[in-house]
Amino acid sequence: MEKDGFFEPNGTGPFKLAEYRPGELLRLTRFDDYHLGPAILDEVEFLLSGGDGMLMYENDEIHATGIGLSLLEGILDPSNELNLEVVQAPPQFGVDYFGFNTSEPPFYDIKVRQAFNYALDRQTLATALLQDLVVPASGILPPGFPGYNPDLEGYGYDPEKAVQLLQESRYGEAGELPRITLTVPGSFGAAISPSIEAMLAMWEENLGADISVLQTEWAIFLQDLHQNRFQMFGGLGWIADYPDPENFLDVLFHSESTNNQSEYMNREVDRLLEQARVEQDETVRFQLYHQLEELIVEDAPWVPLWHSNGGHILVKPNVEDFFVFPLIIPKYRYVYFTD
Repeated sequence: MEKDGFFEPNGTGPFKLAEYRPGELLRLTRFDDYHLGPAILDEVEFLLSGGDGMLMYENDEIHATGIGLSLLEGILDPSNELNLEVVQAPPQFGVDYFGFNTSEPPFYDIKVRQAFNYALDRQTLATALLQDLVVPASGILPPGFPGYNPDLEGYGYDPEKAVQLLQESRYGEAGELPRITLTVPGSFGAAISPSIEAMLAMWEENLGADISVLQTEWAIFLQDLHQNRFQMFGGLGWIADYPDPENFLDVLFHSESTNNQSEYMNREVDRLLEQARVEQDETVRFQLYHQLEELIVEDAPWVPLWHSNGGHILVKPNVEDFFVFPLIIPKYRYVYFTD
């Protein structure tokens, strides 16, 4: 990519970038010379700064928003006036995760990272807190995605194994661990999500780990994330841009990738990733990615949490042909307003 190519991109789609303020706003305008014909909408805006999406939706400030888990049951009630505006979303090709800075203590020790993985009961979290709207992750690639390995075991819930690994680490026990700070996006003083609270409780109960949480505004969070300033970070997910395992494993874990926020480095992983980039035989290529995913999961630069099991969004009644796709790039070419 050329310098500033992300902010001044060359593309071939029905919209072109008009304005981008990281952590605040992304605005697209119609590209009238699109080779398949121009879109109907003049422009599309994405609000990136957070805020109360439901409040903005009810105040007619936005045309579509996700539905928070705490509001979902009420909105799905047929007697709720918003029920008719609910659109069922398919499972997204993505993964939610916590990341470790593998170049800083205590997470430069692989046994500490593995211990944190084993100490987490993903299935209980998915069912009790997230109403099975997610599927616990055993690896990085989501189910149904090209190259997905259904035989990858990953880290099951095994608190005894977690304690053993911590004892085998250079620290020996939780009391010898340095202070751990988990940084997540959010407003200062805002309540921590129940799922994060539950995970912190599991790490404390199973490992004795005392973890403090720091919330930072989204724009600052992104800036610090890309400068690898965090010891441990969460509240993140990755959704595929295109249906190829390279978009997860290479983009996120090659040692020279700008999206490798864990500062993860494994020369064998780099070598295999570079081999997979040029491999023409799809069967051989996917075998390489299976091997790669196993290596990455074993090294544990992340705590993979879960994959989407589908969801719901609200879309205004005057918005037509609004479709939700499993990939991150939306399809707004045919969207139009009825009034």
